[in-house]
Amino acid sequence: MSTQERFATGLSGGSDEDLALELVRVTEAAALAAGRWVGRGERNSGRAAATIALDEHLTSVPVRGTVVIGAGELDGGTALCTGDEVGFGDGPVCDVAIGVGHGARTPVNDVPNSLTAVVVAEPGVLYAPPPAVVVEKLAVGSDCADVVDVTRPVAENVRAVAAAKGMRASDVVVAVLDRPRHRVLVDEIRAAGARVHVLQGGDVAGAIAAARPESSVDMLLGTGGAEAGTIAAAALSCLGGSLQVRLRCGRLDEVLHTGDLVRDGRVLFCATGVTTSELLRGVRNRSGRLTTESMVLCSSPDTVRMVRSEHRF
Repeated sequence: MSTQERFATGLSGGSDEDLALELVRVTEAAALAAGRWVGRGERNSGRAAATIALDEHLTSVPVRGTVVIGAGELDGGTALCTGDEVGFGDGPVCDVAIGVGHGARTPVNDVPNSLTAVVVAEPGVLYAPPPAVVVEKLAVGSDCADVVDVTRPVAENVRAVAAAKGMRASDVVVAVLDRPRHRVLVDEIRAAGARVHVLQGGDVAGAIAAARPESSVDMLLGTGGAEAGTIAAAALSCLGGSLQVRLRCGRLDEVLHTGDLVRDGRVLFCATGVTTSELLRGVRNRSGRLTTESMVLCSSPDTVRMVRSEHRF
């Protein structure tokens, strides 16, 4: 049986949707683990807890996976690093990308980018950039995928989005990660007449929100990690959205699109909210009952599922 045929069989002969729903349990466990540390002021504790939970629960997923985008180093050791094998060795051969962030904006908000995410794809589908590479990002929904260009001035992209959506530039909402490095970008967005939506939940959530019709976000701009860009592109490839990244490393000046970051092939994306963001509600504790909200995306069949779960302890 070929690799593609193995992936297509999904979970024990089932569909990709079965496997995706299996992954929900993994991201839920990671979000619950991270949520216990929100607001405690112990830097990186939430990220560490999420990574450990992902590592433990991925062992029960019926795949033969190889981590191509990992969680990175943790205090006292490493977990889910690039090249690690995950799953219990039965099921489809696949590549796996992990999204738990790389630190908090402040010690109070020690949150792994507001969500925990796992991407599973056929081998070779996901672009794996060198670690710690920072890129310029532009994300939009399917209605604007062909009219924007990350190399153009901000004002041109704002006008293009406004024209594609049949709205005024003053009604365009641009999501920007809350970082000091984006002060000039924020000024440029406002000078173009658009509105700025300050992201508290990380640019993965913001990029995906830009492709959701019910979201108030029309476009995401800013700089951030290239690995997070691939994870966001996996979700956008399922939603029909577009992510463009511009790499500037020395003399290298290269633009990659969604199809470069996520090549043709089956993709499963699953994310669970840790804290409430533009995309998902965070973990909520009500009298000993914890509730989570997750998003499950499949490229084949093309489906979007929102999963709300109640966890009793």
